[in-house]
Amino acid sequence: MGKILVVEDDPAILETISYNLRREQHEVLTATNGVDGLSTARQCEPELVVLDLMLPRLSGLDVCRALRAEGPVLILVLTARETEVDRVVGLEMGADDYMTKPFSMRELLTRVGALLRRDRISREAAQVAAPDQGRGRIECGDLILDAGAHEVRRAGKPLALRPREFELLEYFFRHPGQVLSRQMILDAVWGYSYDGESRTVDVHVRWLREKLEEDPSVPQRIVTVRHFGYKFVA
Repeated sequence: MGKILVVEDDPAILETISYNLRREQHEVLTATNGVDGLSTARQCEPELVVLDLMLPRLSGLDVCRALRAEGPVLILVLTARETEVDRVVGLEMGADDYMTKPFSMRELLTRVGALLRRDRISREAAQVAAPDQGRGRIECGDLILDAGAHEVRRAGKPLALRPREFELLEYFFRHPGQVLSRQMILDAVWGYSYDGESRTVDVHVRWLREKLEEDPSVPQRIVTVRHFGYKFVA
């Protein structure tokens, strides 16, 4: 169960999503435009925002960008657009996940549950391990990942990683030299199947490369395995 804000201007979709989330025992807040959605998120601090991209007064992308700049709230984007560019833009703005309309309500509930569950597991693990800063410490060249402190350092300097980037990098750290398919990564890091949709992995890998690689265009640490996935070179 969690506190969820649904920002959607279509009354029928808003009511359907809200009703089903409440059936799952979530606390649900709603807004029908971007301005009210951003204001409600700031005042009520939901754990997760289900956010339509096509909103009046302020676009969903602008709301997403503002929320991501202000805190670690989870964001699940809804879009009626089907092009890959639109989906990638949503991820670029900091969304944790996206769904294209029309969508299955069961699938939406599954994704909401997975996002909340993995976020809580990550927070609990960090709290438990916090007294022992050396626990879960992994080194790879000039990179040091400390799972207990939820921190990554490169050449002694801390890197600012989003929660999902940290989880993805930790997964790579724990499987050095192993060829990992996109589906394996999705299952392990996102916690459920994307039904073959893998672009979100590519976007997050690119973000990591920009922070880890000397030259992101010629990656040496996270190497692409063509037609399959990625390999982390220790």
